[in-house]
Amino acid sequence: MKIFVATGNKHKKKELSELFSPHEICIPSDIGISFDPEENGNTFIANSLIKAESLWRITKTPVIADDSGICVDILNGRPGIFSARYTGKDDEPGSKECTQQEKNTLLLEEAWEEARKQGLGNDAVLTCRFVCAMVLYLGNDRFVSVQETIEGQLVKGIEYATGKGGFGYDPIVFLPEYGKTIAELTEEEKNKISHRGKAAKKIRALLENQGL
Repeated sequence: MKIFVATGNKHKKKELSELFSPHEICIPSDIGISFDPEENGNTFIANSLIKAESLWRITKTPVIADDSGICVDILNGRPGIFSARYTGKDDEPGSKECTQQEKNTLLLEEAWEEARKQGLGNDAVLTCRFVCAMVLYLGNDRFVSVQETIEGQLVKGIEYATGKGGFGYDPIVFLPEYGKTIAELTEEEKNKISHRGKAAKKIRALLENQGL
């Protein structure tokens, strides 16, 4: 079955193609659609539903959309839904262009600065999680949604960011049980335990239960 994914991110297309094989995964740019809905929800689920419904109204084809981000406990869950637009603590989300390396650096600096303000030393553990809310939109007002997480810890500083796999904030999130960052996982490992992988597994099970 052909399923559209409401994203322009080719990394995400590749990841979801593996998770939903043998279904055919397409993104709007594959058929020349310009797709950039305003994500003005205040939760991950709200934003994923905005994207899913918007693309379904164009394609009238089953759509998967997800909204994901990193939530850092010492920062009271920031950057959360603003992860893709994160520009540091002193700026409004999206107020300037930042590379992913800059975002990673800014987030680590903000988190460890807050840790120092709270009297925590360099050996502190700064817990965080990736969150993924995923929606499968099948028809007019007909959809299912799930939300999953993967728990981890921020590395001590940008110099400790490691790994060539994954994308986004993966190189700065350490998984104690694996002894490596998410970016150091194999694709098979990541798909099994990641926030997006766990959400996709549940969505896929729903598809199969519907005989699709």
